[in-house]
Amino acid sequence: MLCCVPDSLSPNCPSGIALFDLDGTLIAWDCQLLFRHFVVRREPWRRVFLLVFLAFLPLAGVLGAGVMKRVFHSYLWKIEPMTLACYAREFAASLMPSIYPELREKLENHRAQGHFLILASASPEFYVLEIGRALGFDLVLGTPIEFGAFFPDMENHKGAAKVERLERVLPAEYFQNGKLQRCVGYTDSTADLPMLELCQAAVVVNPSPKLEVVAERRGWEILRPERPWKSRVGYAIRAIALLVGW
Repeated sequence: MLCCVPDSLSPNCPSGIALFDLDGTLIAWDCQLLFRHFVVRREPWRRVFLLVFLAFLPLAGVLGAGVMKRVFHSYLWKIEPMTLACYAREFAASLMPSIYPELREKLENHRAQGHFLILASASPEFYVLEIGRALGFDLVLGTPIEFGAFFPDMENHKGAAKVERLERVLPAEYFQNGKLQRCVGYTDSTADLPMLELCQAAVVVNPSPKLEVVAERRGWEILRPERPWKSRVGYAIRAIALLVGW
C-alpha cells in the first residue's frame, strides 16, 4: 500500500495494528548515518559537506534538532532525483540483513495474524518508503524532505509529530477513545512515548534507563537484541567511521 492518503485505506478497523519505529528498533543504527555512509562511499567528494555540519555543531543547542537535521542533509545538495531514488532502493536492500532477528520475528507474527503494519520513522521518507516496501509494511511514514535549497526543507517526523500525522492519515474508525484499536507499538526511544500512548500494548527495544523505568511501570515487554558494538567506545569509533564514509 505505502500510501499516506486516507481514502486509500479501508474504513474497516483491522483485527490488529502493529506500529514500528525504525532506527534503534528494527535496526541498531540511525538510518540517517547509514544512508550518508552509503552515498559518500559512492560519491566520495560529498565528504566535504561534513565540514558544514561540523561548523554548525556548536550551535546545535540553539538551532534545535530540526535545523541540525537540515544542515546534516546538505550532503545531498544537487543530487539528481533519479540517482537518489536508485540509491534509496539499493540502500533498503542492503539493510535487510541488519534487521534484528527478534524484531523480524515479531513483524512476521503480526503479518501472519493479518494485522495492519505501520512503519513510522523520523528518518527521511524517500528511503524509509523503500525500507518499508522491502519489509512489507502496509503504511510507511517518515520525514518528508523537499530538495533544492542547500539546506533542504523538511518537517521533522519525530515525537508528537508522529501522532499528529497518524491521526491525519488513518481513518477515524481505527481509533477509539483516543487510541488505535488493538495496537502494539515498538520503539527504542523516549521520544516515541507520545506514539506509544496511542497503543494498547508496547514493546521497547534496548531501552535507555529512563525508558526501562517507564516500561517496567507500564508492564511493557522489553527486548534486548544484540547490538553490533560491545562498548560505548566501540560505538563511537564505528559512528565516526560511518560519518566520514570509511
